Amino acid sequence: MAVFSVIKLSELEGAKQLAPEFYHPAKIVSKRYLENAGSKRIKDCFYNVREIFDPKNKRLTREGIVFDLSDVTSYFLYGGKKVTSSEEVGSAKKIFFENDVLISRLRPYLKEVSFIGFNEKLKLASTEFVVLRQKDKNYYPETLFAYLISKEVQNILAWSITGTEHPRFNEDYFLKLTLPNFSEETQKKIKTIVQSAWKIFLDSLELYSQAETLLLEELGFKNFKPRYEKTYTANLSSAFSAHRIDAEYFQPAYEEIIEKIKKYQGGFDKLLNHVENVKPDFDPTKYPDQTFYYIELADIDSSIGVVHSVNKIKGYEAPSRARRLLRENDVIVSSVEGSLEKLALIDKEHDGCLASTGFFQFRPLDILPEVLLVLSKTIVLQSQLKKRCSGTILSAVPKESLRDIVIPLLPPSIQQKIASLVQQSHEARKKAKELLEIAKKAVEIAIEKNEKEALDYILKVQT
Repeated sequence: MAVFSVIKLSELEGAKQLAPEFYHPAKIVSKRYLENAGSKRIKDCFYNVREIFDPKNKRLTREGIVFDLSDVTSYFLYGGKKVTSSEEVGSAKKIFFENDVLISRLRPYLKEVSFIGFNEKLKLASTEFVVLRQKDKNYYPETLFAYLISKEVQNILAWSITGTEHPRFNEDYFLKLTLPNFSEETQKKIKTIVQSAWKIFLDSLELYSQAETLLLEELGFKNFKPRYEKTYTANLSSAFSAHRIDAEYFQPAYEEIIEKIKKYQGGFDKLLNHVENVKPDFDPTKYPDQTFYYIELADIDSSIGVVHSVNKIKGYEAPSRARRLLRENDVIVSSVEGSLEKLALIDKEHDGCLASTGFFQFRPLDILPEVLLVLSKTIVLQSQLKKRCSGTILSAVPKESLRDIVIPLLPPSIQQKIASLVQQSHEARKKAKELLEIAKKAVEIAIEKNEKEALDYILKVQT
């Protein structure tokens, strides 16, 4: 069915756009909601921060963290790359601080929005982020954050993208968007919810870290640093046996890690004796009208190993790589070099989802799924997977090489402790995400209806 809207010449917006998608009906409706809900603009209450750290002209004098667009998952900014020199920073980056709000301006990443709830080290962000800082003390950054993730703003931005090679929204146009006139009571409620979500999110990271630390201490890997050699030799017979002649495969550090696993007091065994490597043999195109939820690498939050988003598709439009049908307690691990750390434990919510063939799909047989997750995320399996990567155009782990991967045999008592910590971590992560959804929904109700109904909604869901 055709979608169209009729716009008078006098109604053309200040962005000087004539493209029909710029005036999509969904965008027009959302703009009217905003204009009826307030009078101030984003630029009236927040600065568009343009402070830049240029590594070509400035020396890094303290440790910093560089964040890219992919470091925002479900509105939480986490991870980043630690840097200690200007050379490690790479290109120019924006400087941001605690209580700033970040939003990506690129088309595929419009939902990469985050309120900064932490204050440590020098924080640098990709220049594709718009950094917003409080100007009006009566308009909270937490309120701005919840506003930016609302469906109204997301609708407007989705249909305000311009450009061909790297489509993005115009910053001046964005800064002129109308802000709702929220009361102090409403803002305080939203602020409390957002800050609580951040605290719970940080708790989830700490719980997962405890699980990982417990595993590494049990295996003697806690402070272990393998010796990566610059030069080394390998026997020709070893090359023939492995069918490999690339230097990386014979890096002594990999063998050092494997030997340490084999010396574990509880013993060791081959990975495939304890998990099923599920074959990617499900064909969604046989069910053309059925709706599926599809998971790719970008949908994984590898900080604690969870799925943070899914893509809704019909069977007939499923890509050829969507051949994995996931079940609860499966652990999916990327097989592609450069993203091996992208892995997740499938929970009840994502049972029945499809996943890309770019993942391995491990189904635990006699090992707790949470333990398998932590093993897969640590040096124990990551190093063995990295060693086995091969290929030229796309370097990946061949499925045949999985038969050589070994794992330690952890006692049930240790497994239970690790599993409990991971479960608590994932529950906390889920709760944090739910809180942000509450803040988002409250803003949408206030915009589309009124503040009283928004406050009633918050009261209802929190009791």
